[in-house]
Amino acid sequence: MNALKLIAIRARQLRAAGHFDAQSEAEVPSPCISVCRMTPDRSHCEGCFRSIDEIREWSRADAARRRAIWTRLLARAGLAGAGADEPCSERALP
Repeated sequence: MNALKLIAIRARQLRAAGHFDAQSEAEVPSPCISVCRMTPDRSHCEGCFRSIDEIREWSRADAARRRAIWTRLLARAGLAGAGADEPCSERALP
């Protein structure tokens, strides 16, 4: 299974569990799927689609900031409808 499909599945699972709900008290889980390798242009991780700045920021980010990072990484992956701002659907899966 490729990284794009894995991140889409992870986003769908977290959305269903309520982790992307702004009113949720639950911790927003990391998007890391243990494919930790930067793209050749070093713009983002090939596994989680976060930029190096987003990866560095993650450990100290609050829940709102983590949801914002998820939204950006899903857009970067071409999966904008899979995350925090919109309902997750099967169409979001590659």
